[in-house]
Amino acid sequence: MGERPLSMPHSPHLSPRPSGKPAKYDPSFRGPIRNRSCTDIICCVLFFVFILGYIAVGLVAWVYGDPQQVLYPRNSSGAYCGIGENKDKPYLLYFNIFSCVLTTNIIAVAQNGLDCPTPQVCVSSCPAVSWTVATNQLSQTVGQVFYAANRSFCLPGVPGDMPVHQSLSQELCPSFLLPSSPALGRCFPWPNSTVPEVPEISNTSISQGISGLLDSLNARDISVKIFEDFAQSWYWILAALGVALVLSLLFVLLLRLVAGPLVFVLIIGVLGVLAYGIYHCWNEYRLLRDKGASISQLGFTTNLSAYSSVQETWLAALILLAVLEGILLLMLIFLRQRIRIAIALLEEASRAVGQMMSTLFYPLVTFVLLLVCIAYWAMTALYLATSGQPQYVLWAPNVSLAGCEKVMMNTSCDPMNQPVNSTCPGLMCVFQGYLSTGLVQRSLFNLQIYGVLGLFWTINWVLALGQCVLAGAFASFYWAFHKPRDIPTFPLSSAFIRTLRYHTGSLAFGALILTLVQIARAILEYIDHKLRGAQNPVARCIMCCFKCCLWCLEKFIKFLNRNAYIMVSPCTCAPSCSGAFDPGLPFSQVTSPQVTLDFPPHSDCHLWEEFLCLSQKRLHAAHAEHCQGGRPGQGHRPAAVLWEIAGGWRCRGPVLLFLHRSHPGTG
Repeated sequence: MGERPLSMPHSPHLSPRPSGKPAKYDPSFRGPIRNRSCTDIICCVLFFVFILGYIAVGLVAWVYGDPQQVLYPRNSSGAYCGIGENKDKPYLLYFNIFSCVLTTNIIAVAQNGLDCPTPQVCVSSCPAVSWTVATNQLSQTVGQVFYAANRSFCLPGVPGDMPVHQSLSQELCPSFLLPSSPALGRCFPWPNSTVPEVPEISNTSISQGISGLLDSLNARDISVKIFEDFAQSWYWILAALGVALVLSLLFVLLLRLVAGPLVFVLIIGVLGVLAYGIYHCWNEYRLLRDKGASISQLGFTTNLSAYSSVQETWLAALILLAVLEGILLLMLIFLRQRIRIAIALLEEASRAVGQMMSTLFYPLVTFVLLLVCIAYWAMTALYLATSGQPQYVLWAPNVSLAGCEKVMMNTSCDPMNQPVNSTCPGLMCVFQGYLSTGLVQRSLFNLQIYGVLGLFWTINWVLALGQCVLAGAFASFYWAFHKPRDIPTFPLSSAFIRTLRYHTGSLAFGALILTLVQIARAILEYIDHKLRGAQNPVARCIMCCFKCCLWCLEKFIKFLNRNAYIMVSPCTCAPSCSGAFDPGLPFSQVTSPQVTLDFPPHSDCHLWEEFLCLSQKRLHAAHAEHCQGGRPGQGHRPAAVLWEIAGGWRCRGPVLLFLHRSHPGTG
């Protein structure tokens, strides 16, 4: 059997003619080629080293972190609310919540509002009504005033026979209660609550105090807030995602039957709605014009519904709808061929999915991998944020008193042993912060930055893996000469294994480029958020320009990556494309200007058409050899001529889809 070189018509968009040994026909070939090589090995090694470091950061965070410190509030004794002995008491009640926002409370400010220098107790429910200890109740016992009235808001262990005035002086029971509602595991008074007649807060507004406390709580780590929200509503999120998944699968299954009618009904429906809107606006405008209702008679008003009674409103709506109707009609006239192509692509996509039903469920794999990436980062960030040991110090509201001079303030103390019967009024052991003396604590910021970089890189890599795997699977369907005989038994699994084995480095390279751009965008957003109040118009304009440029760059990188993955993934994956692609083509070469930027930049869809047309013209000889059943010398030129003539139509027909289907957003 003789060998003949693959003839390829010259195109101004192609790089110089490929050279090398021509492909030889093999009737037993069932692809893909076994003699393959990995792409972008350096990036692959770098990615694996980074992942190992990411795992090491997670292990360090797991060893030193304790998420209970932020997930559950603590009472004055240091015990957690909602777990352990306080399992039935999930909320934290402050005896005097206004001490959290007093200007003299320096420690509370340093704590970002998480703790206050006032006794705190775990309760099963927040107070529902306002209450204050009356003067005649001071001589009664705690059991009579609190326990008998179902006010279980005293600190644990307070005996029922203790006088109320003694419990108040030692701050063992609250002197007043306010109607509260739980938020972040803590009881916050209602902003419209009536201030009780207590001397120390008579001049303090509840709304101001609560707003100040909430502002300080907003300084908490955003990752902790997100984790709390997910922990409380994860089942609702999973249920919503499950419903969306079922609806998506049903839509894909029905797409094969209703693709054409659906598009035409949608087009006709939009045109019909706009036409009716034009008719309705014309009628309203004509009636109001005859009545002489003008906007000059109405003037300016904040009642927007009043503008519906003037003729200018309906005239503006009429013009707007007419312009939209005209634009859609022009698009329908001049882009009718593109609409037919889109319908054909949808129909061919359904046929390809019918041959490879496993592709319907691969988005589940991507979804699970994304959940793993996000969950790992969230847990690592949470454990890192709580890697320090809590530190408690002695504090008093007024250290200038005579009894407080002998007390060593700001020294370490045990919250389980609160100072009792002290000569210093109000002396207590309060939370100050987390120790930052260890190596992990000193490197906490750098480790968090490493985790954020790992989050972006792994997410982009997972998305790139999905694009590359689906591109390889659908390419194996398209390039199969005899369907379904030449389609691999497990096309999706084969594409998945092939991508992981040979193209991990290419995916990591593309994901890294995109990650760097996204990190730059995140830094700009952070700077803009912090400096928004101090920026002048020129600075805001410059910031907007930078953000716009990075947004455009990110979109361009995504477009470049998408096409590069599709060129890398189907490397000789089926019999009839045995000479189409170089199985060792690296990502850096795929993304070179000769490959990706020489195409006319008309549109994403047109780039796809150019790429597939050139691919077909490049493959016509190999395709003809398979048509001749082992006689490559016969019919070679006629097949080339027919392929050249039909190339323009074929690239605008179903051939456009199969690689296109690997990323539905293209075009």
